Amino acid sequence: GFIYSSLKALGVRQYHVASVLCQRAKVAMSHFEPNEYIHYDLLEKNINIVRKRLNRPLTLSEKIVYGHLDDPAGQEIERGKSYLRLRPDRVAMQDATAQMAMLQFISSGLPKVAVPSTIHCDHLIEAQLGGEKDLRRAKDINQEVYNFLATAGAKYGVGFWKPGSGIIHQIILENYAYPGVLLIGTDSHTPNGGGLGGICIGVGGADAVDVMAGIPWELKCPKVIGVKLTGSLSGWTSPKDVILKVAGILTVKGGTGAIVEYHGPGVDSISCTGEEGGQATWPLPCAGPHGSPVGSRSMATICNMGAEIGATTSVFPYNHRMKKYLSKTGRADIANLADEFKDHLVPDPGCHYDQLIEVNLSELKPHINGPFTPDLAHPVAEVGKVAEKEGWPLDIRVGLIGSCTNSSYEDMGRSAAVAKQALAHGLKCKSQFTITPGSEQIRATIERDGYAQILRDLGGIVLANACGPCIGQWDRKDIKKGEKNTIVTSYNRNFTGRNDANPETHAFVTSPEIVTALAIAGTLKFNPETDYLTGTDGKKFKLEAPDADELPKAEFDPGQDTYQHPPKDSSGQHVDVSPTSQRLQLLEPFDKWDGKDLEDLQILIKVKGKCTTDHISAAGPWLKFRGHLDNISNNLLIGAINIENGKANSVRNAVTQEFGPVPDTARYYKKHGIRWVVIGDENYGEGSSREHAALEPRHLGARAIITKSFARIHETNLKKQGLLPLTFADPADYNKIHPVDKLTIQGLKDFTPGKPLKCIIKHPNGTQETILLNHTFNETQIEWFRAGSALNRMKELQQ
Repeated sequence: GFIYSSLKALGVRQYHVASVLCQRAKVAMSHFEPNEYIHYDLLEKNINIVRKRLNRPLTLSEKIVYGHLDDPAGQEIERGKSYLRLRPDRVAMQDATAQMAMLQFISSGLPKVAVPSTIHCDHLIEAQLGGEKDLRRAKDINQEVYNFLATAGAKYGVGFWKPGSGIIHQIILENYAYPGVLLIGTDSHTPNGGGLGGICIGVGGADAVDVMAGIPWELKCPKVIGVKLTGSLSGWTSPKDVILKVAGILTVKGGTGAIVEYHGPGVDSISCTGEEGGQATWPLPCAGPHGSPVGSRSMATICNMGAEIGATTSVFPYNHRMKKYLSKTGRADIANLADEFKDHLVPDPGCHYDQLIEVNLSELKPHINGPFTPDLAHPVAEVGKVAEKEGWPLDIRVGLIGSCTNSSYEDMGRSAAVAKQALAHGLKCKSQFTITPGSEQIRATIERDGYAQILRDLGGIVLANACGPCIGQWDRKDIKKGEKNTIVTSYNRNFTGRNDANPETHAFVTSPEIVTALAIAGTLKFNPETDYLTGTDGKKFKLEAPDADELPKAEFDPGQDTYQHPPKDSSGQHVDVSPTSQRLQLLEPFDKWDGKDLEDLQILIKVKGKCTTDHISAAGPWLKFRGHLDNISNNLLIGAINIENGKANSVRNAVTQEFGPVPDTARYYKKHGIRWVVIGDENYGEGSSREHAALEPRHLGARAIITKSFARIHETNLKKQGLLPLTFADPADYNKIHPVDKLTIQGLKDFTPGKPLKCIIKHPNGTQETILLNHTFNETQIEWFRAGSALNRMKELQQ
């Protein structure tokens, strides 16, 4: 009933009337949407209702999440168990995921989005020659897709950030994030916005469609992991080292199902003004390394990379640094309003965390994580010895700074401070060196203030304001595929082959200033804290820890205007998708459940070890097909390792007994009416939010994915597309299933929350054994399965 009512009320944006409750001041969420207001009064009202019900102190995460409940008085609330129905404030989509999200929204038949929403063109620009040339090439190659996104945005009321605008998360931080916001984004690094005190969560496109349709969005009530920071940062240690350390502690799945909440006296070390004789009265001023300011963008760096530990999101409490960043980015009115409500934007004293980690910043050393996984943590001082022992290449071929994690004004300034020291001694980088500005505003400002030229003088190439090599959009020429080599980046993710499609590239993740120092030295054995370089005059010198301003002394230079407002009247707007297009394809509904148990499922692949969304649906050259489900399905599971032969993209066809590519085998099964299943290992689907990793198996005939455990976003994405993500009740049962077996899943007629399903394993020799499979479906999600997908269910409710 409530979903139907929500859909019927879309034309009047029913729940946005809540903003009228804000009596103290009407402050717009963004200057791009002057009539969409921040509703702190509603947040306060909901928090008070929930606090009275729970009768205990609340964490900051709980305040913001529960403050956005659709029914705060009646909603069941139990961390780790209840499914919450939430009303997010806004939606953000990057261009690679926006294609499928908008195609699904078009399929819904709804006339306009119900909440403020934006599209950001940052993923489709390939790094090749440098910023301007690469941008021109991308606009030419992707013209059809950009036109689709621009016209779809105009038609359905979505703001459109043109190619060259910058990386989605930096744009959000500069324009849309604010303390207490609940924002969902179709990218796994959406938690970046936690650096401004918001709960910003990465999701798949189908989740975004729910919110854009005005339907309450479902999220399993997160647990809360507290990270207590003590001491203060100094020397070469940077905020990036906080999350590199935490990733080493929690591992890539340690944050699953939880929000990571930073608190404690050390937060001031990361969020203080750092100004000489600082005048701030709340909180008390303090000094960052060498008195340099380390503020909101640095907190965003920590929250951003929280995606690598599987966390739902990460967040910092509201403080003076956030207020200053808001003011510097033209949002002083939001900062002033947040001051009035600041008690709701920090945790309650005495609140309880499900797990507590303590990090002493005074003892924290510079870290570098990798290769091949972002949780393999090493102090920079030790990585050289480890590399020698493990046989990792010591010679650094390329150093890359930027990405959504570390591409702020401060990041560029700290790298430039290192570069200036090397240049003063006549040195340039021994490694290749690339720089990715986070946004057009950052690019224009670092050009004006000289940082970009300093980095060029060091030997760097300034790339376009886009994701670039971080997501595999890198036309790398200096090595051949299969050549063993090392790169160091300030990125967040370093899975096998992610940056350059070469499985032998050993990628390490660290801070921008450490990347710069290592690129100058050219070797993993260099430790800038203790080791010396030799200048062109033959004299030895040591690099000093860098100083840089967090924010420019002058105002930011906005650069070129790259934003397209949706028109007030879109009645004449057309969105064209050619039936012969190789880049875009309108969606056909998936088939409904036939009401029967799933009999004799063939195993397409039993995956061995790590299987991220990069393994399931590769990016890089495949990004161009993100709007064409059939074409992109040709990359299905091509990176996953088949346990039967230890190879990638080589599986046995159960009918022909021949080994062949995974997508080809899946298509064979689909053509011959053979339904199939995937068997996976731990944390299946970690990494990016890309729902194509769920759409592709559904499109090619999958019915279930059975694993030891799932990453949060991927599990939800599978449910949204009508698939069954199931886990072994006993993880050891993974070993009972062999690729030549067939599986029957029983109990679907009786499918109820919390009740395991039975799985009968049929071995080729005629023997059988039965195991139990757990699931996390609730009643609504079971309806998605029965309808064939969440989108199908939405259409049923409309009718």
